[in-house]
Amino acid sequence: MTKASAQTGAEESGESDSGDLAALDQRTFRRVMGRFSTGVAVVTFLRDGEPAGITVNSFLSVSADPPLILVSLRRESSVIHHLGVGDCYGVSFLTEEQLDIGLHFSGKPIEDLDVAYEEKDGTPLIRGSLAQVIGRVVDVHEAGDHFLYIAGVEHLWQGPESKPLIFYSGRYKQIHAHEPGRHFSDELQGW
Repeated sequence: MTKASAQTGAEESGESDSGDLAALDQRTFRRVMGRFSTGVAVVTFLRDGEPAGITVNSFLSVSADPPLILVSLRRESSVIHHLGVGDCYGVSFLTEEQLDIGLHFSGKPIEDLDVAYEEKDGTPLIRGSLAQVIGRVVDVHEAGDHFLYIAGVEHLWQGPESKPLIFYSGRYKQIHAHEPGRHFSDELQGW
C-alpha cells in the first residue's frame, strides 16, 4: 500500500493519518504496540548466586538454524548488570495460573509468594510453566532505550498444554482458544 492510499483509507474512515513521524509520541506508540498480543514470560538468571527474574513480553525466536532467541530489556533495568556475552538466561512461558508470578517479577513484588524454581545446568527456571528455554548470550545490541540479548539455545522443554498468560493493551488477559475450522497442515506456520 502506498502512503497516498493509506492516507485515503484513513480519511475515508474518519481517522487521522498516524504515519506522520512528527505526531508520534511514546504514549501513542505504546498503545498501538499494545494491540499486538503477546505471551508472558519470566527471564531468569543468577544474581549473586541466587535465582532472580524479570517479567517480559518482549521475547522472540530469531532463527531456527541455528536456534537463536532474543529478549529486549530496558536500559534502566538492573538485569543488564547480570547478563553479558557468555552468560545464560532462562525463559519460562507462564500459564494463566501463574499470574501472581508474572506480577511479582514485573516490579510488583508479592510478599510471601513462594516461587518454585528448578535448575538446569546452573540456570534457574520457573516450575510449572508452559515451556522453558535456556540461551547463552552470543551478542548484545543497543537499540534505543533497550538492549537486545541474542542467545544461542542450549535447552528446550515443553510442559503439558495449558492456557497461556497473555498481555494485551497494557494488561494481562486470558484467551479462550478454539481450534480453527480450517487446518492448513501439521507443520508450524510462520517458520
